[in-house]
Amino acid sequence: MSDADDVDVHVDSDSALGFETRAIHAGQPPDPHTGAIVTPIYQTSTYAQEAVGQHRGYEYSRTGNPTRAALEACVASLEGAAYGRAFASGMAAEDAVLRACTSPGDHVVIPHDAYGGTYRLVAQVHGPAGLAFTPVDVGDLASLASAWRDETRAVWVETPTNPLLAVVDIAAVAAFAHARGAICVVDNTFATPYLQQPLGLGADVVVHSGTKYLGGHSDVVGGMVVTDAGDIDERIGFIQNAAGAVAGPFDCFLTLRGIKTLPVRMDRHCANASAVAALLEGHHAVERVLYPGLPGHANHDVAARQMRAFGGMVSCTLAGGETSALALAASMRIFTLAESLGAVESLIEHPGRMTHASVAGSALEVPSNLVRLSVGLETVDDLLDDLTTALDRLR
Repeated sequence: MSDADDVDVHVDSDSALGFETRAIHAGQPPDPHTGAIVTPIYQTSTYAQEAVGQHRGYEYSRTGNPTRAALEACVASLEGAAYGRAFASGMAAEDAVLRACTSPGDHVVIPHDAYGGTYRLVAQVHGPAGLAFTPVDVGDLASLASAWRDETRAVWVETPTNPLLAVVDIAAVAAFAHARGAICVVDNTFATPYLQQPLGLGADVVVHSGTKYLGGHSDVVGGMVVTDAGDIDERIGFIQNAAGAVAGPFDCFLTLRGIKTLPVRMDRHCANASAVAALLEGHHAVERVLYPGLPGHANHDVAARQMRAFGGMVSCTLAGGETSALALAASMRIFTLAESLGAVESLIEHPGRMTHASVAGSALEVPSNLVRLSVGLETVDDLLDDLTTALDRLR
């Protein structure tokens, strides 16, 4: 039940309708038995069959579940995709893509500032199994060309990247990969389909950590894969069922609930983050601000072209080095010191010792004076006061 067209949707799920409308309705018709307007939580492991081999579309919940099918159809619609698959986590989604699209002996190019969990998955899980990889600045086509091999099968793109918030020209990288017989995979977690739709820019596969902005409330862990390619979806669907790292029905319900408010949440995330970035840029304790919305960002023009707005994530380096970064992360009142991102509350973390500790000592090691802010939906003046107070203590 992964093809969005196979799901009984009471409104069109294509781009003819607005994003907000599809976020609320795509894949989610009123329940045909009760009229309930919210997709039920089908908390069942199995389904009665009318006869041997004759069922109503579902036989076992690892293989298919109606709540999961609704989420898959909804996210596929929002990304402008034909197919969607929901997984138990973003890492399970990434693992399925690597298994479906590469084989031992193949080579992939990954970002030199990739998320630490992605690097760990590639280097320590798939690497020992025979997958070669090269981390480079994938946004630089000359660097991409220098890393290319005859056996390269995929280019993995994050944009904006985690945690350095670099921006990659998706159309240019996808065209480069396609000209050489490879595919382009885009991690769209930071941007969300509301701000950026990579398939429309030429990407072949899009992955999400549904834990982040899609769910949006720090109460669910999940992952998504969407694609327009039927052959890729068939392989991913096989792995989803065979390996079994599927999203549970209650997790799917929570993610669907979060998606209904994704557009309005992202508007506030972006507005608050822009104000936070401006404050940081003007403070003496801050060495450098990393935010695609700033005109001085190296790829601001690319971000403006391929994104609706610039997102809710802001990173910065502190002039006082790692000591200042750790002190700032530990001294906030409203920004909570915690891993993860993309939810209604504001979070702060030290990537070098937290989310990106797995890349310490590698080519992907992040600066020790870096902090990452997930800017939430609180009153913006409260966030600015919190930051100002904490930064002023670093004098």
